[in-house]
Amino acid sequence: MKKEDIITLPNPHLREKSKRVKVITEETKILIDDMVSASLDWEDSRPHEISAALAAVQIDRMERVTVVRSDFDNKKNREFIALIDPEITKYEGELVEDFEGCLSVRDIYGKVPRYTKIRVKALDQNGKEIRFKAEGFLARVLQHEIDHMHGIVFIDMIKDKKDGFYELDKNGELQPLDYDKDIKQNSILWD
Repeated sequence: MKKEDIITLPNPHLREKSKRVKVITEETKILIDDMVSASLDWEDSRPHEISAALAAVQIDRMERVTVVRSDFDNKKNREFIALIDPEITKYEGELVEDFEGCLSVRDIYGKVPRYTKIRVKALDQNGKEIRFKAEGFLARVLQHEIDHMHGIVFIDMIKDKKDGFYELDKNGELQPLDYDKDIKQNSILWD
């Protein structure tokens, strides 16, 4: 799959809940490969960003599957880990605001509050249940992706609508957007 297969707002599927997978089939494994391909193709077109993760809904598949990059710091490491039917079993730590972007929200970034630690339960690609703790950026990424499975997009979580939206400049630096001029009139973000 290619970056063009990633759906973006205002596609209504991004606002729908995904269905549980329950049984992992060969089709599930093909879906995972397609998600990784689309993620990497998107990343290859963006000099200042990595594709941290992708939920199946973002390629218009309404299944509770996500792929998460195994190394956020090394763009040359192109490995992803698949999580099927992931659930957050516990929120821990502090609620901290930090910047997020999304492959399904073109060129807009925002400050989103997320917990610094979470506990997750999921199935791996072979159908084995896994449980783990996630902290820091990984915890943020997983909360973002699991929100996708519930029909929630990160812009819905921005608390400060006036000062919470940004864009990347040509040097890869975040610059604030004017809410009234750049966001409020941009009807593709909200129904």
